[in-house]
Amino acid sequence: MIAIREAWKAGLLGREHWLRNIVSGVIVGVVALPLAMAFAIASGVKPEQGIYTAIVGGLLVSLFGGSRLQIAGPTGAFIVILASVTAKYGVDGLQVATMMAGAILLLLGITKLGALIKFIPDPVIVGFTAGIGVIIWVGQWKDFLGLPKISGEHFHERLWHLIQAFPNLHVPTTLLALLSLALVVLTPRLPGVKRVPGPLIAMVVVTALHAYFQFDGVATIGSAFGGIPQGLPKIGLPQITLPQVIELIGPAFAIAMLGAIESLLSAVVADGMAGTKHDSNQELIGQGIANLVTPLFGGFAATGAIARTATNVRNGGNSPIAGFTHALTLILLIFFLAPLASDIPLCALAAILFVVAYNMSELKHFKRMVKRAPKADVAILLITFGLTVFSDLTIAVNIGVILAMLQFMRRMASSVEVQLMVEKELEVELRMNGHTHLPTGVLVYTIEGPLFFGAAETLERALAQTHTDPETLIIRLKRVPFMDITGLQTLLEVIEQLQKRNIVVKLCEANEKVLGKLDKAGILQALGSQHYHADFSGALVSHVPTNETQD
Repeated sequence: MIAIREAWKAGLLGREHWLRNIVSGVIVGVVALPLAMAFAIASGVKPEQGIYTAIVGGLLVSLFGGSRLQIAGPTGAFIVILASVTAKYGVDGLQVATMMAGAILLLLGITKLGALIKFIPDPVIVGFTAGIGVIIWVGQWKDFLGLPKISGEHFHERLWHLIQAFPNLHVPTTLLALLSLALVVLTPRLPGVKRVPGPLIAMVVVTALHAYFQFDGVATIGSAFGGIPQGLPKIGLPQITLPQVIELIGPAFAIAMLGAIESLLSAVVADGMAGTKHDSNQELIGQGIANLVTPLFGGFAATGAIARTATNVRNGGNSPIAGFTHALTLILLIFFLAPLASDIPLCALAAILFVVAYNMSELKHFKRMVKRAPKADVAILLITFGLTVFSDLTIAVNIGVILAMLQFMRRMASSVEVQLMVEKELEVELRMNGHTHLPTGVLVYTIEGPLFFGAAETLERALAQTHTDPETLIIRLKRVPFMDITGLQTLLEVIEQLQKRNIVVKLCEANEKVLGKLDKAGILQALGSQHYHADFSGALVSHVPTNETQD
């Protein structure tokens, strides 16, 4: 309940703030109604289940989340993976996967891993969100154009069948869909009605037209789903079996990761708009609780909704009261207006999803990234996008993240330098230690950058090939922020190889953490305690030329 506590501390729960939050919550609730139904239908479930998700998920995230501005519910980002789960495992399977995702999100929040989600690279996020946008857009052609049922397991198969079915489009359905699309896009630009949500205007106008004229062959919520029940659902557990749980681990993990990314992105957007600061880990806890509980009320996966959260902020919402009001508004709507929903044409909801898909695709950002980003990032973007569209969202995200990690490691490894320092670079330090030049038989190397497994080869190659064997080789570790076990092992092997060539190896200037790792890895013991020095001057002074020892 961090969000509520923070709102209370800021004085935002006082009566003077109630009106603005109630008004904002009502507006967001009205905006959420057509979206919730559209997302539910696109996910393969009944429209009322989307409303239940917005009610229960929105209420619990406002109560337990880490952002006092967050509005949660079903979102477009989930459609692709939820639809595939529903098609393969049914509604019960979808709800089980949602609960499993909730448990994962709860665990991520409790273990304070919320900040790690922020490190997923932008090319991966843009790639899979753009891919999801394309899939949603193409997936709505059937309802938008009134086409017959389309078959095909893969995207390219469904796309080809849709193209073949175009000549069979239903003219009244297509005209209503085009009118809906025009209303969604144009009404926000018209004075007088621009504050009224475009999706709501489109749904009301097209529903009224169809209710009056009763166009033949136009699919509606009533004809497809039998309408929407008037009231709230009964509480009940979905059917859960152990084999099903095992099969759903992958989809559940994908839902959890997608939900975490979207909810935290939404919270960041809200922070930017309102100047607030959310708690990432508490937000994941709130999302986890919401996804564990929502399926008990007939709902499915919920997450922070960027568009609805932004609407909340723009309309003056500044506390969880707006989120509570949003949920209450949907409850009232389902109690009093449910019978009217039977006449809502599916093509109107498809038109709304067209706009959602376009906004999700972030076309301008995508094009700008392709033009301006480094080639490796562009490759990751296009690979993630292509895999999302033509393969599978889970595979796309996993491969995208792996490629991004490999690219990051390559860049990190290339930034690590093992350099031989010449006298000119050491001139000041030598003078401070009473030397006019570097003592005979001494070579000085400096390592710059993290010594991890990706950079181990650089170290080995540079130190193992000292052109002429010196008497003493000093390795400066001042600019090494950390070492991993591979880097430590490589350093030990190089030291042992140099010692076999009768070269005295000295290490110096390691920071406290690196020094502890050198000790734990046995490098200080192999080196000899007299050959490690806290500073460069100590390593330099301790050098005794061979001819002096013989005298």
